[in-house]
Amino acid sequence: MSVVIEGGRVPKLLSRNNRTRSNGSSENPQGNSPYVRIALVNNMPDAALEDTEVQFFELLEGAAGDIPVSLKFFSLPELPRSESGQRHLDNFYSGIRDLLNSRFDGVIITGTEPRQPDLRNEPYWAVLTQVLDWAESNTASSVLSCLAAHAGVLYSEGIPRHRLPDKQFGVFEYKKVRNHALTEGIGEHMQIPHSRWNEVRADALNSAGYEVLTQSQEAGVDLFVKQKKGSLFVHFQGHPEYETRTLLKEYRRDIKRFLRRERETFPTMPQGYFDTAATKLVSDFRRSAEAHRGQEALAAFPEASISDALKHTWWTSAATVYRNWLQYLISKKAEAMPHSATPALHG
Repeated sequence: MSVVIEGGRVPKLLSRNNRTRSNGSSENPQGNSPYVRIALVNNMPDAALEDTEVQFFELLEGAAGDIPVSLKFFSLPELPRSESGQRHLDNFYSGIRDLLNSRFDGVIITGTEPRQPDLRNEPYWAVLTQVLDWAESNTASSVLSCLAAHAGVLYSEGIPRHRLPDKQFGVFEYKKVRNHALTEGIGEHMQIPHSRWNEVRADALNSAGYEVLTQSQEAGVDLFVKQKKGSLFVHFQGHPEYETRTLLKEYRRDIKRFLRRERETFPTMPQGYFDTAATKLVSDFRRSAEAHRGQEALAAFPEASISDALKHTWWTSAATVYRNWLQYLISKKAEAMPHSATPALHG
């Protein structure tokens, strides 16, 4: 076991995993060997809140190997929450002031579902910018996921995001376009899930001094980095943390919104994700659902049959990138130690 939850309280989905345990303090929970403290600022909506905890825990666990990791949960307080969602935060998350008054080796900041075309009009914008400022001086590296990556470049350099004609949804193949220690150990190509309506573009990122590491002709930029004060900012437009069934759950949610007339069009099938048999099942369901639109039609969605054929094709690449990231955090922690042989993470 490499990853423990800091604070003594383990959410229920994680507690079902026999490997998961908690540590009541910020002390190294696994002896005197070097370890890293990571803050996860989980801003996902209530429906995905606990799934996101599991996704990042499992990815870090798979990436860590022999590197001990202590993980602590936070969330932006201005995000809209249901009563049950807020109760979950109260039970298992620490307050944002605790984060801003602390130092961590690394931070992971997730996105959330946008409600405003301009992110600067979101109710959480002010506190998010405080967290981004904090991260520059109080972490060795910061990971910004999807919407958080868009918010980060908008805040730091004024880089706008651009609306796509349709949702960038599915598993897309990306090519390494620049050598960097973060992508060491993966091939020239890697697959990454995406689920977004907007993008930031390579030309704007390059002009602002970002290093674009992976790019797709079809799906644009995924991984890009930039040093900001004391922290290496690592940005993903996609979701390497996603589990095998995450895109299927999102697709089913979007179908439900269509059937309840919360959206006008039937959602586009995720690309590069379903095999031939699953594609036919979904196409048949779509024809039936469009002809007999109503929430009751969702009962016929062939979720179980589709799930059996899904493959976690991005897992190895995702775990390798995060392994490289954890090694960087360890190297920064050990920099003051003489004769350290751990390589620094530079392009």
